[in-house]
Amino acid sequence: MLFEKILAAAALASAAFAAPADKRQTRKLKFFGINESGAEFGEKNFTGVYGKEYIWYDLNTIDTFMQQGMNMFRLNFLMERLTPGSLTAPLDPLYLGNLTQQITYITGKGAYAMIQPHNYGRFLGEIITDTAGFKTWWQNVAEQYKDNELVVFDTNNEYHDMDQQLVFDLNQAAIDGVRAAGATSQYITPEGNSWSGAWTWVSSGNAASLINLKDPQDKLIYQMHQYLDTDGSGTHAECVSATIFSERLKAATQWLKDNKKQGLIGEFAAGNNTQCINALKDGLSYMGQNSDVWTGALWWAAGPWWGDYMYSMEPPSGTAYTVVLPEIKSYFV
Repeated sequence: MLFEKILAAAALASAAFAAPADKRQTRKLKFFGINESGAEFGEKNFTGVYGKEYIWYDLNTIDTFMQQGMNMFRLNFLMERLTPGSLTAPLDPLYLGNLTQQITYITGKGAYAMIQPHNYGRFLGEIITDTAGFKTWWQNVAEQYKDNELVVFDTNNEYHDMDQQLVFDLNQAAIDGVRAAGATSQYITPEGNSWSGAWTWVSSGNAASLINLKDPQDKLIYQMHQYLDTDGSGTHAECVSATIFSERLKAATQWLKDNKKQGLIGEFAAGNNTQCINALKDGLSYMGQNSDVWTGALWWAAGPWWGDYMYSMEPPSGTAYTVVLPEIKSYFV
């Protein structure tokens, strides 16, 4: 199990506050990164069996991505495996050890590690309504990393089909929990209802609601996701048009500008074809032109078990790694 290697990884801790990778390279956007996905696999078995139903991430692959210029890693995992049974349960030492190993390694190299509970606003399959318990969950987790400035806290992945006030309340509880833990220097990325889509950020009610979130440290970056297929689900290889990415960002961009806020595209992807690659270039160029409000974008996805997934950026043979990455990298670095 990866946990057994944590002592070796901890040797990197002395470098944990090295100059961030974005300060060692010329960047067009602050963040250029990847979703590492696999520790949340096997969701139907909330406990899961390591190596059978879920997997953590290859540190050599992390190195490869850093060599490509990436400086943010969104680490997907399940809340139920970190606090088995309830939101306020003690942290599971093995699963926590795996997560900490990843964070120590990434931040030790000067990059950002995003803590990302991939739960859709649910716990044990039910919508989370216990905002006090959610705050406690975040306070307990954030306390582990409160002194590491390169950790980023993502409140939850893609709230959807939920009461808008509850989405607001959960985001605020997460912010309050992180800050109560003493993690005062790190970014927090609230996500919205309706799968946190950029293209529906205004029309869904997220814009009107989440503008009222309060952070005493004023370090919120609103995280949105954007896919380029017909329904915006990220389940098709085809893209609507060569300009669909920028078109789907425009309303959210205006909202960010009007309210002097910052945003991050926490998930984006498109198929390996000419129209999609042109759409990616168009959208990333648009983000670069609006870098006063857009901080960066993170590709979906990489991970050891993605195989021939159409958006896989897992080296060395993922189609997005071999074909798409060379086409889009220059828009970041």
